[in-house]
Amino acid sequence: MKLHDELPVDHRLSQVYRFGAGAVGVFLLVFGILALVDQLDFFGTTGKDVAGLSANGALGILSVAVGLILIAGAFRGGNFASTLNITVGILFVLSGFVNLALLGKDANVLGFTMSNVIFSFAVGLVLMVCGMYGRVGSALPHDNPYWRSRHAHQAAREDTARQTKARGLPGGPVNAH
Repeated sequence: MKLHDELPVDHRLSQVYRFGAGAVGVFLLVFGILALVDQLDFFGTTGKDVAGLSANGALGILSVAVGLILIAGAFRGGNFASTLNITVGILFVLSGFVNLALLGKDANVLGFTMSNVIFSFAVGLVLMVCGMYGRVGSALPHDNPYWRSRHAHQAAREDTARQTKARGLPGGPVNAH
């Protein structure tokens, strides 16, 4: 199944994907720029407070890069933004776990603190929810392009019944399974 071909370009779900990617992208871009303006140590294991989070130069550059990628995804929209949100969200959650294990160690090259770990988990979940909205679930409406792709035979039967009814021909009930 190809998920990237299912959603029409102008579908209303695209706005959720775009907003999620854009909002997080702008925050990360601003955070990264503020970290870089402060000229922090590049790989300092104890970062400096920037916008309530610990940062160093490496985290600043990484934040700018990820922010720009998410903003580009917001401009592109559609399934690309959805898939990007899910992927980056998963990476944020994984980063939270990895950096949680590195707290207080010399390998903490991004200068994470517990607030950064919590932020990483929260942003990861927000991005995943924005990316999965209307795409994953057991109660998707039957006009949803993702539902239609996963249930092609039933969607075809429903379309045939709808067309038959619209033409005034006897069609009988549509099988729900």
